[in-house]
Amino acid sequence: MKQLVLAVASIGLLGVAIAPSARADEWNKKTILTVNETIQVPNKVLPPGTYVIKLLDSPSNRHVVQIFDGDETHLLTTILAIPNYRLQPTGKTVFGFWETPPGQPKALRAWFYPGDNFGQEFAYPKSAAVQIAASAHTPVPTTEVTEPSEMATAAVTTTPAPQEETAEAPPAPEPQPEAAAPAPAPEPAPTPDPAPQELPKTASPYPLIGLAGLLSLAMFLVLRVVRTS
Repeated sequence: MKQLVLAVASIGLLGVAIAPSARADEWNKKTILTVNETIQVPNKVLPPGTYVIKLLDSPSNRHVVQIFDGDETHLLTTILAIPNYRLQPTGKTVFGFWETPPGQPKALRAWFYPGDNFGQEFAYPKSAAVQIAASAHTPVPTTEVTEPSEMATAAVTTTPAPQEETAEAPPAPEPQPEAAAPAPAPEPAPTPDPAPQELPKTASPYPLIGLAGLLSLAMFLVLRVVRTS
């Protein structure tokens, strides 16, 4: 329903004026469409003017739409459509428009006849559907059939909206090998204790013994002399 409200707003921007149609035209849903700005429909660009839109007079297929000039003397194009549902019908005709790339005319999307829950959503050729889907960011019905005789059995596919590109995250850095821990410095070799140095051997102790004896004898003589004096 939100899309339909936006579609009505688009109509105002385009200056689309919808003339009331007689209820006697409920079989073919005849509607008068007057636009003061160029619009596009599948396989056709409509300059400002008045047009007549109605369903093809076929009991087997109620989704083939014809667009005539204002006098209904020339058939301008025939369009294959698919059902489009709305929750709340209105008492007036409603047209929905696709958003299109800048510089291109608005593309007619859907048509709802007064009082109807079901309307017509138009299928565009592949080339146009791709552009519309890129601008509207939503899938667009697609068909390449243009001949009315083939539309009763033609298939309608969907052109998906393109995926938005997302910025790719930079690749994670490759793990670097851990630097090997430096080898511990070798402990200094213990300094060996200095070897004890041997004292040089002295001469024989006998001379010392003799010298001590002489000193003892001398002291004895000294003491004797002192006593006798």
